[in-house]
Amino acid sequence: MGRLAQTEGLTEIQQEILTTVRSFVDKEILPVATELEHKDEYPAEIVEGLKELGIFGLMIPEEYGGLGESLLTYALCVEEIARGWMSVSGIINTHFIVAYMLKQHGTQEQKDHFLPKMATGEVRGAFSMSEPGLGSDVSAITSKGVRADDGSGDFLLNGQKMWLTNGGSSTLVAVLCRTDEGHPEGTAPHKSMTTFLVEKEPGFGQVRPGLTIPGKIDKMGYKGVDTTELIMDDLRIPADRVLGGETGRGFYQMMDGVEVGRVNVAARGCGVAQRAFELGIDYAQQRHTFGKPISGHQAIQFKLAEMATKVEAAHALMVGAARKKDSGQRNDLEAGMAKYLASEYCKEVVEDAFRIHGGYGFSKEYEIERLYREAPMLLIGEGTAEIQKMIVGRRLLEEYRSQG
Repeated sequence: MGRLAQTEGLTEIQQEILTTVRSFVDKEILPVATELEHKDEYPAEIVEGLKELGIFGLMIPEEYGGLGESLLTYALCVEEIARGWMSVSGIINTHFIVAYMLKQHGTQEQKDHFLPKMATGEVRGAFSMSEPGLGSDVSAITSKGVRADDGSGDFLLNGQKMWLTNGGSSTLVAVLCRTDEGHPEGTAPHKSMTTFLVEKEPGFGQVRPGLTIPGKIDKMGYKGVDTTELIMDDLRIPADRVLGGETGRGFYQMMDGVEVGRVNVAARGCGVAQRAFELGIDYAQQRHTFGKPISGHQAIQFKLAEMATKVEAAHALMVGAARKKDSGQRNDLEAGMAKYLASEYCKEVVEDAFRIHGGYGFSKEYEIERLYREAPMLLIGEGTAEIQKMIVGRRLLEEYRSQG
């Protein structure tokens, strides 16, 4: 383990967890990641190993069979996993967000029913906000849930969702829909949204009556993990599967989940950047030009210095955002900053490592080619850079409101 991206003040338990995860990444993920990624093959054996390590229950409270760890511990584990293969960190991130939303907002029955099975990975989570016609503008969603007119109290869901990570492999999807009941005309859109807990079979096609997962979306990078659409056609959901048992709270519940998700995306950026730096500095010492290793050329040393500084800065900001949330404070400002900086720096560090590799960076034989295709996803996942800057700008104006 190198000097960069160290975290001060960790407990012995945290250090032990991170050592175990790093060892797993080095032995079980890095040796197979590029081959699986090029095949776009789901990493089933890796997922089973993560279940055994307890990663799927890392932040789920001990009373529900989880490890009851902090957001910081989770983020540092994600950083390590993304260093091995970013797609694997995506498999656990959506699961984690749904578990977090259940823990924070679920009814007691919902927690008792889902969290123990989520802790073991028996139930696997995904969540769904985006639609084909919109991405960042969540308030414009058109998917709708209305009460069935048969007196059962059930809801019928209709609409089309987009960009579900784990859409095929998950068995529980938190779906955001518009529900207008009890909300008079003119109510703000975000106050008439509800999160529904949709249970389903894993796979593609019609996975339950009224619910279709058409198939995997073919992507530039971020392969292995399944990214899908979700189509609802009179999908019947009982009232006790409204998250928290109350309609109209969905937007707030989802934003709470995305807030911790942004720390996770920052951690992914940190992990990918660390791996790119490792590859770059290693290659620079092996490759010779003009009679010496290219690491002896000042131009390469400057690149390595810039890359290392960005790795360190992104890690520090990510750790600060996680610790703020763990302290019980609002962290949307810090999470937005961390997600923005880590994703931008990740892209730059990966590109510099690519440049250090020269022509070999363009070859699929070298790992940096995979990272070069993975980094762009972080620029748009969990809100684009522009959305992060909007959030940060508004929060700064709140904090520094002029008294004049």
